Amino acid sequence: MLDYLQEQTALINQQLEAVLPRSITAEWVDAVLGRSTYSVDDKTLTAALSNPVWDFLDRGGKRWRPSLMLTCCEAVCGSVEPARPLVPLIELIHNGTLVHDDLEDNSDLRRGKPCLHKSFGVDIATNVGSAMYFIPLVILYGRRAHYSDAQCLYIYDLVAQELVRCHCGQAIDIAWHNGQRDDITEDEYLQMCAYKTGVLARLAARLGAYVGGATSQQVEELGRFGETIGVAFQIQDDILNLVGERFAEGKGRGEDIHEGKRTLLVLHALSHTSPSQAARLREILAAHPTEQQVLDEAISIIAACGSIDYARRKAVSLVERSWAKVATLVQESDAKERLRAFADFVVQRDL
Repeated sequence: MLDYLQEQTALINQQLEAVLPRSITAEWVDAVLGRSTYSVDDKTLTAALSNPVWDFLDRGGKRWRPSLMLTCCEAVCGSVEPARPLVPLIELIHNGTLVHDDLEDNSDLRRGKPCLHKSFGVDIATNVGSAMYFIPLVILYGRRAHYSDAQCLYIYDLVAQELVRCHCGQAIDIAWHNGQRDDITEDEYLQMCAYKTGVLARLAARLGAYVGGATSQQVEELGRFGETIGVAFQIQDDILNLVGERFAEGKGRGEDIHEGKRTLLVLHALSHTSPSQAARLREILAAHPTEQQVLDEAISIIAACGSIDYARRKAVSLVERSWAKVATLVQESDAKERLRAFADFVVQRDL
């Protein structure tokens, strides 16, 4: 799976650069912003928009969401081409959510480098994160030759709905790690994850299937499969943040503890450890510590009651159930095998 994703990265980056070039030109301004009434400072626009975006994109990332979209399209019609123009829609929006997530958490690192708000400033990073939601929409109003009016309307509707869901999920997550609730259920956590992390994988899968000509049932079930992959990816990210040899997204070990996040591991630990240990874990989460010794103490409490193993089993179980439905709706092909590999990848990856 990693080899496949690496092969796709160069092609995906080409699509991204076609939508947002590294240097803003007068031609891009006319095509995307419309003919200007006065005069556009394209050099400053490059410095304040394109440069930060590409600073972020050039750090890497697995590009697995647009790859999932292409694979879903290929699985239903035998070709990735109908979905290829939509690649930036998935990847730019995803990276925009990461920029905002880092701002909201006041994180220090993302993919091994200072977060954008640390290197470019809060104002630039805030604007860049928002811009990454909207810039890829040029695909729809700038390249109508690819899709009919009805298809464009469907795509707009999906993007709008999923972005609302994403922000609702983020709202819940922020409130939880600020300590506004202490009785969160597992189902509530999973739904928060489905909104916050599952939405873009669901959007990717549904878009790929839709433009590939899938039936409504295939679009729905592949979308649910994408959502489940997103949730499982988040669970594995939470595990790697505590015990991974390479910590999730270039962050320090236990940063989720420092942020007070109520992950599946934390929820399981709080209900399966002793009352005294549960009280201590709550105390640490509320204090938002930075000392590695305290973070490691919280990790030890979580590990001691089997919460890490439980989270792994839960991720596998969710993916297996979702795949069972998809497997009956998609004909045998290399693309179908790749979908299955996506499912295995998200729960087995170690970085």
